[in-house]
Formats: sequence, structure tokens, C-alpha cells
Amino acid sequence: MPGKSNASSGYSYTGSGTNSSGNHWCSRDYGTSGTGYHYSNNDGSYYYSNPNGSTYYNTGDGYSQYTSPSGDVYKTYGSSK
Repeated sequence: MPGKSNASSGYSYTGSGTNSSGNHWCSRDYGTSGTGYHYSNNDGSYYYSNPNGSTYYNTGDGYSQYTSPSGDVYKTYGSSK
């Protein structure tokens, strides 16, 4: 996966793997915008860290949280069904 481009999304994969907890991760290079990474976890949750400083977390069962680059937090509660 390293170096694999996703031109439609504006990034290239720079690394990937599985951590000691069995969760998948990948790092991304957005060129002049910076770097970011993504986790897909065994429990169905996932997390993004973006080059602009924002983050997004989703539990996979109805809760998500977005934190903007300025630190504002937006939470969503709902059902995944």
C-alpha cells in the first residue's frame, strides 16, 4: 500500500499495518496540506485524523464526533439501524 495514490481524494497512502490490539491503521500524505491517518478498529469503530487538525470518530453503533480544526466539537447520537 505505501505510495498508492487515491487521486480522487487527494492523498497517497504512505503506510499501513495492524497494531498490537489488532486494529488496522493507514497513514496518508496530502502533499502540501500535510499528513493524516485512519484507524479501523475491531469493535467496528473508526477514527480519522486530518491534515487540517480536524478529527472524526465513529463508534459504528450510532455515535460520532467531529472536532474541527479550531477545536469545536460536534456530536451525533443515533441508531446505526
